[in-house]
Amino acid sequence: MDQRVASLHESLTGRSQLRVPGWLPGGLSLLVISLILFASLSALFFNAQLASLTTTLFDPYLLRVLRFTLWQASLSTLLSVLLAIPVARALARRTTFRGRSVLLLLLGLPVATPVIVVIFGIVEIYGNNGTLNHLIRLFGFSFQVNLYGLTGILIAHLFFNMPLAVRMLLPAWNQIPDESWRLASQLGMKSGSLFKLIEWPVLRRVLPGSAGIIFLLCFASFAIVLVLGGGPRATTIEVAIYQALRFDFEPSKAALLALIQLVICTLTVALLHHWLRTLPLSSGLATTSQNRPDLNQPGSRLIDFGIILVATTFVALPLLALVRAGLTGPVLSVISDQSLWSAALNSLMIAIAAAGIAFSLGMALLTTSRYLRFHRKQPNRSELLELSGSLTLVVPPMVIATGLFSLLLPFGFVFDWGLVLVAMINGLMVLPYVIRLVGPALLANGEHYHHLCSELGIRGWHQFKLIDWPIIRHPAAFSMGLCATLSFGDLGVVALFGTHDAMTLPLLLYHRIGAYQFEAASVTALILALLCLVVFGVIDLLIGGRRALH
Repeated sequence: MDQRVASLHESLTGRSQLRVPGWLPGGLSLLVISLILFASLSALFFNAQLASLTTTLFDPYLLRVLRFTLWQASLSTLLSVLLAIPVARALARRTTFRGRSVLLLLLGLPVATPVIVVIFGIVEIYGNNGTLNHLIRLFGFSFQVNLYGLTGILIAHLFFNMPLAVRMLLPAWNQIPDESWRLASQLGMKSGSLFKLIEWPVLRRVLPGSAGIIFLLCFASFAIVLVLGGGPRATTIEVAIYQALRFDFEPSKAALLALIQLVICTLTVALLHHWLRTLPLSSGLATTSQNRPDLNQPGSRLIDFGIILVATTFVALPLLALVRAGLTGPVLSVISDQSLWSAALNSLMIAIAAAGIAFSLGMALLTTSRYLRFHRKQPNRSELLELSGSLTLVVPPMVIATGLFSLLLPFGFVFDWGLVLVAMINGLMVLPYVIRLVGPALLANGEHYHHLCSELGIRGWHQFKLIDWPIIRHPAAFSMGLCATLSFGDLGVVALFGTHDAMTLPLLLYHRIGAYQFEAASVTALILALLCLVVFGVIDLLIGGRRALH
């Protein structure tokens, strides 16, 4: 790299380089984010009718919605974390079995799989006419699993969040020094003592941060509750906001609900700020020492692989059911439907726009952050600027969408600009992924080549092209692919702004499920899942090159 930069120095110095102040890119990005959030939150406060706030807060409907939202989020978080601990421990203890990398990839699929697609697979397994109830009737039992309501919400949340919890908890075992395992071997510790004295002290340091992230995800869950809630008795704040805007036409009620959601999310992040900052980054490939004494204890191998098998089956069954239902459905009639490809095109445009917005804003913030860190020697301001790009983790997308909906509704063109608003909001929502994935590589590269670029007078576009891009290309490709995939399969914001004239593929799937067109819905769900994989793969290949796929 140094030789390449030096060889091009002569040609670069002969050209006039545009001198852009180091604070400008991040300043503009921060201004855009702040304006959108300020406009949205201002509209919420204006429409919430704070004069009648006290009366509204004690409304029985509101209290019931708030109580159920907190209850399902807390219960989902508790179950996800408790069930993830033995799975993570089994994977940390068994590091060399065949297929481990494939299993970890499977545990990562729920994050990138559209929620509405997985819901369809869950219905195929646990629904009234699903595989599980069919087996129950086959064996002569009189009861059946009622998917709709709290049960279905918990199952869906477990599907998405238990694998996520496993991948967040696994890095904790990497923090255990080898000396601890050797000492435990000398003392002849059993499995229970190992967990209590060695594993648990490390594990409990990451549990609050992991549980906090999962709680926020469950608290702001929309599509799962919308489809599997089963009625007003299982309504969360986000679904209540959607109903207040699209069916009841009560912007003030929606604004108040959005403010309550914002307050709870903010308090959660504030309480767990320390643990969220210290949460380790890892792909989940834990490398636990092979010296732990419980590897070959009686029954340990059977228990570990039994736990791994149950977790794998739980995650794989809805995905396999989705594939089976999609392939046996009316494939030809669905793919010949023009509305399908029109909706797919809208989803693709939203996905590309959202990924572009997220990457542009993220790179601007990271570039200025690097300038503050290495040129101005202001690491605190650098960290604060990066943190500003993650504000959308505190402000749920439905809160921003509600504010913009209330702001633009009096002008009468809120639905005309629906797809643009969806792309913009989705871009803000996936912005933290860009900062999280690209940021470490860009800052490390800046630390390594900072002095070289200063001596050679390389800055701006030339620095990005010659120094930064070769290093960040692959994480940038991955982050943009992930952002596009998440936006492509999102149902939350588009359900609020979408119309029959501006249909997306997830919204089309939701309408077909609601109209009991299950055969067509099965094919649509499979196509949506496949297109998400194609979008991710194409973006990863075009931007990251062939090596990005390996």
